[in-house]
Amino acid sequence: MTAPNTESLRAPVRAPRQPAWRTQAPVVAVVALGGAIGATARYAASLWWPSGPGGFPWATFWINVVGCAVIGVFMVVITEVWAAHRLVRPFFGTGVLGGFTTFSTYAVDIQKQLDSGHPRVGLAYLAATLVAALTAVWLAATATRRVLKVRQP
Repeated sequence: MTAPNTESLRAPVRAPRQPAWRTQAPVVAVVALGGAIGATARYAASLWWPSGPGGFPWATFWINVVGCAVIGVFMVVITEVWAAHRLVRPFFGTGVLGGFTTFSTYAVDIQKQLDSGHPRVGLAYLAATLVAALTAVWLAATATRRVLKVRQP
């Protein structure tokens, strides 16, 4: 009878793990940078196209609709077509588009309409934004898939 091979009894050697902050710090940094870029673009659009008291908040409406359409295109490309760097999705998807589209301004705009005695405008804005944004993301994702399918050999 022979002795068992001692090499097979040892645990495999693993590379030392990096602390969580070292792996998450770049992600947090690119999300913050992207968020600043997206929020700046949203703010510029709201200055360019302000809404008056009781008026429909068109700037925020179109920002959210366009942002959702871009999200639809981006998510198809990043998940089905292109193997991107690990920081592209957090930077552009979460940061830029998350900073550009805005649920908080949407909610505040609705509240302002209700508080200023324009409940119909507020409720129309609530429903129209929801329907238009969801439709935009679906249409953009569907159209992107079709375009990419046609372009394949």
